[in-house]
Amino acid sequence: MQVQTKIRVLAIALLLAPVTLHAQKPPKNNKSGYDNAARATVLHTANLYVTAESTAPPIATITPGHEIVVADHNGPWVNVFANTDAKDDSDPDSKPEFTAPGDDPQPSAGWIRDKGIVGPTTPNGDALIYGAAAELEAQAQQPHPPANAAMAAHLLYQRVFEYFPQSPLAPEAAFRSADIRWQLDKFDISSLPSAHEQESYLRPQLFEGDLRKVMKLYPASPFTARAAFDLLDNQLCGDWQGLPKCPEQETSLYLKYADHYPGGPKSAEALYDAAYRQGVLVTMYSIDDNPKRAQAAAKACQAIADELKQKYPQSDFSARAASIAFRVAQGIPIYGSDRQ
Repeated sequence: MQVQTKIRVLAIALLLAPVTLHAQKPPKNNKSGYDNAARATVLHTANLYVTAESTAPPIATITPGHEIVVADHNGPWVNVFANTDAKDDSDPDSKPEFTAPGDDPQPSAGWIRDKGIVGPTTPNGDALIYGAAAELEAQAQQPHPPANAAMAAHLLYQRVFEYFPQSPLAPEAAFRSADIRWQLDKFDISSLPSAHEQESYLRPQLFEGDLRKVMKLYPASPFTARAAFDLLDNQLCGDWQGLPKCPEQETSLYLKYADHYPGGPKSAEALYDAAYRQGVLVTMYSIDDNPKRAQAAAKACQAIADELKQKYPQSDFSARAASIAFRVAQGIPIYGSDRQ
């Protein structure tokens, strides 16, 4: 009741001083400070106006996934605090941080049209938000995606498991939100000179908090295995630099992962990654004039390919590993140029 009273007072103040309130900040966003029923998001880009009319230019825009707090209704208009999102948790030692234009906007008070607003009390709201997120995620994968489509998908998926934690869509939404953030952060870091360092500790580490949260909340789900596979990125070398140390270590990482998640959604891919690295080692050891180790790597490559065929016969990764092992047996280099 205290929160609702505060919101009502702010709504009255907005009507009395519409010219200046757009710069006023609401109380610190919760993850708990607002009545949950007042929280919502928009599924489209909405213009925010000082008053409940569109004759004047908008003072801000609200993009999909950003949170609003609904204060009042006036016919086809809704009085809101807009862009009240709490900033994503981030690792202070991780650079670059997960940022994008408009990712951390200042909250603004005003009016938007009562369209495309979905909150915790909206019937079928979990599916509506999830569907909008999936659509934006698909658009983000196109050659010329809309600006910030991936960011909007990340935020919308986040709203699904925040607003509807009991929804059957919540586990996958939580993973997709974390995975999109991970991939965007990974892309940002890949542009840094340190990304080409051989040792993983010489480059900024990707923030693991969101993925580890998925693993904590849904430990028995396939999304834990998918999150754990993403986390391997922080342990991989940036550039092998033609040396066997990295593919040796990475083979062990992928084999350990596959053993830990037998039958998991990423286990076949992990085994393929291990087989590929053993094929690479055959080339590296041969160049180093170390036939004994080259022969051992060739046997390991074939053994992993055979394991894939036995455990995951329908997976593309099984066929790909078989192709790698065949090329190794034929003496075709896997690493560097294979022209002879």
